[in-house]
Formats: sequence, structure tokens, C-alpha cells
Amino acid sequence: MSAEGERASPRFVFRALPQKTFPCLQDRDIADRLLKWSMQGRITAQAFSFDQQFKPYQKDEFLMAFFNDQSVNSSLKLLSASGQWTTLGSKVTKIEATVVPCTQISMSFFDRLYSEVVRETGTIVKCYDDYYDDILISDELRKVLLLEDSDHYDLFTQLDREEFLFCLFKHFCIGGTLCQFEDAVDPYLETTKAFYKDLVSVQKNPETKEIHIISTVFRVSAYDASGLCYPSSKSHQQTFAYLIVDPCKRHVNILYHCFGG
Repeated sequence: MSAEGERASPRFVFRALPQKTFPCLQDRDIADRLLKWSMQGRITAQAFSFDQQFKPYQKDEFLMAFFNDQSVNSSLKLLSASGQWTTLGSKVTKIEATVVPCTQISMSFFDRLYSEVVRETGTIVKCYDDYYDDILISDELRKVLLLEDSDHYDLFTQLDREEFLFCLFKHFCIGGTLCQFEDAVDPYLETTKAFYKDLVSVQKNPETKEIHIISTVFRVSAYDASGLCYPSSKSHQQTFAYLIVDPCKRHVNILYHCFGG
């Protein structure tokens, strides 16, 4: 390829930032909850930096460069089939990425739950046991999250449900294989807020003083020559990798979880 051609299409270069910590994953209370929800030891967050301006329309090129970058490939963590932490380490040939809307800046987004689903005290209203994809549903909260024919499903619109804040909340409420569910909604809300705050970047408009989110969020899956390889070779709604891009700092945060026990 000529020098001209290379200039026209710059290759993104990434660097692992192992020193970056995520307070949500160092918090004792959150660690205890994740253990109770059967997610502890199966969830992680990592950060990487990149060297050029990011434009959302370049997502395919950006993500392909990300997964095949030497630094990423050798340090991006995932759980093996036997439940051991390992790194990606294979050549990625295809990527599927969904843009996840990320516009919410307040937890008041969940206030609508305090009517039929959660009592004023914060206690979650119980219901008769039901199942959805092997997930036990024993309260109105999980009904709202999972069952389209639930009486209160329309508390959240389809667009609300696509929001990153909603996705995080739903993941924590459903948990892992041996999840022990909470009786009150607060632990879910507090954990969601802590993760959201650590992963997403905001900026204040100097004129209006309003805060808005500048991150772009993708839910990603990657394939190698033998098929789906990341976040796991088996797909499950609770096995996820979110890639959160901060275009100003030129950082990528990854939130990863693999469903299992």
C-alpha cells in the first residue's frame, strides 16, 4: 500500500492501561453483592487508550483494529469454558457490534418502578414463580424486566430498555447461575449507579451548565476462524462485553461478564 493510502486510512493503535482502577470493582459492599448474585469472579472491567480521533461512523474499522491490536489481543480478559481467566489471543475475523444508547444522567429514570413493582419502602413486590429462559421470576421487578406480557412491562418503552443504564440494571437484577435475589431494590440501583459512573464519561456545557454524556457504547461479540470467541463461545443474554469509548480522553473501557456458576 502506498504511503498516500496509509495516510488516508489511519490505523488505530491501542495500549492497555492496567493501572486504571474501577472503584465499583474495589468496593466491599458491591463485591459482597456480586458474590450473592453469582457474578463475582466472572465480571471484570479493563481500560485501553488509543491514539487518534474517534468518530462513531468508523465503528467497524475501530473495533476490528481494537480486537486485532497486539496489546489488546494479549491482555483482553475472558473466561475459558473451564472457568479460568485467560486472554483473547486469537485472530478476530468478524465483529458484531450494537450501538447502545447512553443518554441518561440521573437515577430518577427508575422512579417509575415505585408504584406497582416496588413499594415506597423499596421492597420489591413478590409474585408467583415463573420461568423465562431458565431464569426464575419470583417478583414483579423481574417480570417487568423479562416478560413482555407482564402487566407493567410498558413502564419502560422499547427505547428506555435499550439505554445502557437500563441494560446494567437488568444485568444486575438477573445475575448469574446461582443468583440469590434481593428483597429490596436499593442494592441493584446503587450497584448500577456505581458501575455507570465509573464507565461513562460526562461533560458540562459551559453555556447551559447542563451535563451530557460524551461516551459511545457498543455491545460487542467477536468471531475467529472457529466461530464465536468473545465474550464467550456460548452466547447468553447474561454473557456480555460492553465497549465504552471516551472520544476526548481517547480511552476505551470494557465491561465483561460471563454467565455461569
